[in-house]
Amino acid sequence: MERIGLAPADLCTLVAYFVGITILGLWISRTVRNTTDFFVGGRRFGKLFSTFLNFGAGTHSDQAVSLTAKVYTTGLSGIWYQWLYLFATPFYWLIYAMLRRCRAISSADYFEVRFGRSVAMLFVIIGMLNLMVTIGTMLKGSGALITATTGGKLSEEMVIALVTVVFVVYGMAGGLVAAVVTDFVQGMLTIVFSFLLLPFALREVGGFSGLQEGVRRVFAEHGAPGVSSAEAMWSIVAPPDSEITLFYVAVLTFNALVGVVGQPSGIPTSNASRTDRDAQIGAVTGTIMKRICSISWCLLAMCAFVIFPGMTAKEDIDRAFGMLAHKLLPQVAPGLIGVFTASLLASIMAACDAFMISCSGLFTHNLYRPLTGGRKSERHYVNVGRAAAGACVLGGVAFAYEFESVLRGLELFWKISALMGIAFWAGLFWRRANAAGAWAGTLGAFAVLLATSDIQLGGRLIWSFNARLADDLPAFMLWKGQLALHWQMLAYLAAGCAGVVIGSLLGRRPDAARLDRFYGVLRTPVSPGEVITAPFTLPAGVAPPPSRKLIDHRDWEIQVPSRRSVIGFLVTLLSSFLLVGVLYVIARIGA
Repeated sequence: MERIGLAPADLCTLVAYFVGITILGLWISRTVRNTTDFFVGGRRFGKLFSTFLNFGAGTHSDQAVSLTAKVYTTGLSGIWYQWLYLFATPFYWLIYAMLRRCRAISSADYFEVRFGRSVAMLFVIIGMLNLMVTIGTMLKGSGALITATTGGKLSEEMVIALVTVVFVVYGMAGGLVAAVVTDFVQGMLTIVFSFLLLPFALREVGGFSGLQEGVRRVFAEHGAPGVSSAEAMWSIVAPPDSEITLFYVAVLTFNALVGVVGQPSGIPTSNASRTDRDAQIGAVTGTIMKRICSISWCLLAMCAFVIFPGMTAKEDIDRAFGMLAHKLLPQVAPGLIGVFTASLLASIMAACDAFMISCSGLFTHNLYRPLTGGRKSERHYVNVGRAAAGACVLGGVAFAYEFESVLRGLELFWKISALMGIAFWAGLFWRRANAAGAWAGTLGAFAVLLATSDIQLGGRLIWSFNARLADDLPAFMLWKGQLALHWQMLAYLAAGCAGVVIGSLLGRRPDAARLDRFYGVLRTPVSPGEVITAPFTLPAGVAPPPSRKLIDHRDWEIQVPSRRSVIGFLVTLLSSFLLVGVLYVIARIGA
């Protein structure tokens, strides 16, 4: 037991979790009969399961690691590394209804119907890369957490391998059906993981007043690289001379809104719901639950700043969350380390299985099936999907071993998601957008992203924008001598938007009848029990409702929002501001 850093009670709890969740996933796999079951869960889940699917797929322990690391170095304003989607959440109420109305299996279906086969293949490549990076980031975060939780007795490499084996076993067997059902259980454990440590950490630092005093003391002795004063450590938006300013937050939020539709898991997750209303409610409530968990992670990071002062190495900062568990939980009760470890593993596997199936869907449904002409049996395609899922995870494991830190992996995920999000949004609302524009916008954004990055290949630095060109930039675009993240985002987003517009205007106008069918499907709500035979196909006898454009122009397709859409948007927006207010009040307790 000492060799792996776990007491007998902890080990028993952990083994029970592993065995139980694997049996549940394999039991559910019996219901998988075809590719619709495997890739989108049979489109049969209501509001509750949709909520926990979105919560599980969007909430994982690597986010606690990255948020803790950012808050440790920048103070409370680091919460925007998880709250960057906060003010994008109201748009989920609008966008997830349209994603469900696509009646698709993968996000590449959208690009194929709207722009053509070539753009769909481009998305398959970028989407699979995105999902592998995401899985790698999550595995890297889980490795750092459990290594720290066990006092360094279990290596990151061993943890990554163990976690991978478990979620691959039930995920490959049961597809998204198993992911949805296990995510319901694992979502409960994720909430436990998020709040279990907080009361003990606050007790360790002397409550909120002790935390306030401790932050002032530690800052006076060691400082923090991301802020200029102890008061700024408690600022939700840091002063202008700090890293996470109001402008920084605004740019990250805009990048998140662009990128959310470019995430390959968006359409599969929404299409697992019975109707577009279930998809809306699941997306919004699941996301808000995650934002609440982020507040607890943020406070734990401030406690770590006090309890483990002066850490500077990225590896140590990545492990701060797990170090808290290792230090505090054994003092409370036997078995709590096991509960904590099982909970954080639940959070990581709840997301990894969903992303693995999304990646498999891109390969099987949009690449392999067309190559075979769709002539194989459904069982054959399900088995290919299982094999592709395993291959996708191997790619993610490779990224996990290569990432310098969890923060870098998270930032790369944000950037890749936005690359094709630009073309997705243009296709939704601008009828003039075409394949040439989608290619130009995506490749233009990707070129600028590469040009403004530091690129390594095989451990060797082959290009460094910061070493070569950063000194020539205005000071306001730099942070600690390097191009600031938000200015890099603005650069590739501007290039992507320009590419979409110029390419579309120079290219051929899309076929009007094809566009009418496309937008007609997006206007048509999904009925409970609706039978879907192909992506973007309405059932026989169902006609789309008439178009009610907000802007009366032949090139724009912006519909007048319904009363329900407006109310849902405003309620979600109010909830987002309410969360900011709650954090503001909490930050002043004990000051």
